[in-house]
Order: sequence, then structure tokens, then C-alpha cells
Amino acid sequence: IFAGGFDLVLLDVMLPGLDGFAVMERVASQGTPVIFLSAMQQVADKVRGLHLGAEDYIAKPFRARELVSRLRAVLRRRGPKQVYSFGDLTLDARSAQVTVNGVPVALTAQEYRLLLLLTSQAGRVWERGQLLQALWDDGGAFVEDNTLTVTVKRLREKLEGASEQWSLKTVWGVGYKFEVKE
Repeated sequence: IFAGGFDLVLLDVMLPGLDGFAVMERVASQGTPVIFLSAMQQVADKVRGLHLGAEDYIAKPFRARELVSRLRAVLRRRGPKQVYSFGDLTLDARSAQVTVNGVPVALTAQEYRLLLLLTSQAGRVWERGQLLQALWDDGGAFVEDNTLTVTVKRLREKLEGASEQWSLKTVWGVGYKFEVKE
């Protein structure tokens, strides 16, 4: 259900169609932390949500400060995301390993750092200047303008033939983004 790129999901129990518990059963194996936020206040409902794998269950009404504190606590416990999966592409930040259809892809340090940055915030448009600052130790001050373009081109070549579920997009006049297709 989740295409990736989510740090946390707030899920209501009372949804049209599938209820939140049914959604949770489908997404529990994906590793995205879930907090239930529901008007259903019975102990049995709370226990069911937690038993299904939710990190927390907050009954309505609630205070915004409490919600924010609980969100921060869950994200703090989880730490930074370590594995990014988008269809056939997997990037494991623990081992700096990138695979396409389970086959390792050899990337340079700059290509890997670029892919990690783009996938860690899928959908975000990164300006060229932001990428230069993030990827080069000197903030890109001594990097030729074409260097980033070449790095993106080589990364695309190495990932060529990968799935239609995602792509490295050029946003003309601005920069680049990692796009997940629905």
C-alpha cells in the first residue's frame, strides 16, 4: 500500500472501505511505523491496534502537543531509516549496498551519496546548488557545473533497465528528484 518514503503513518480506525485495522494488517510487514489516532477508545480497540504492530494508539480527543511529542518519540526510537525499497531498487544504508532485482550495482561514492540523498526524500526536488553543497566536501565551490550532470548521467546508466516504478527525474532549470510512480 505504501510506495516507500514514509517515515511514519497516522492511521484512523474508522475509514471508508477498509477500516484502519485491515489497513494495518496489510502494511505491518513494510516496516513503516504506524500510530493509530481514533475516536474508538475501548481498551479492546487499543490492544488490537498495538497487537497488530502499531507503535502507539492515541484516542480522540487529544492535545496537539501530546500528538507531536508521541510522533517525536516514535521517530526517535526508530532512528534514521536504513533501508529504502522502491519496487526492484533497494538501497541499504547500513552496508552502502544498492541492488536492482537483487543484483548488486557498483556505484562510486558520489553516485551512492546522490542516490541515498534523493531516495531518502523521494519526491522532493533538489536544486543543483543544494546537491552540490550536500555531495562535495567543499560545498561544491570547486566543482565544475557539469560534474553533477555527469554524476547523474552515470548513475542513470548504472541503473538502466530498472523498473518503471521509479525514476531519476530532471526538473529543468531547477535540479533533480527521485520520483516514485503509483
